[in-house]
Amino acid sequence: MSKRYKTGDIAPAKAWYNWDGYTDGTRRPSPTAEERRIPLETGETFPPIRSCNKGAYWVFSSYRH
Repeated sequence: MSKRYKTGDIAPAKAWYNWDGYTDGTRRPSPTAEERRIPLETGETFPPIRSCNKGAYWVFSSYRH
């Protein structure tokens, strides 16, 4: 299993990250298509899912160039 990051953690790399569930253990409501995969810069903070204002888990997807 990949390392999971949660809302409030700091991104370790300039990369794309995929949504991997909510911090309250639920998976509903589903995030919007734009919220499911996010680009972050090194040092940026992992965000919540804004459409439902819930904390989220994130996993590394791929590096950004």
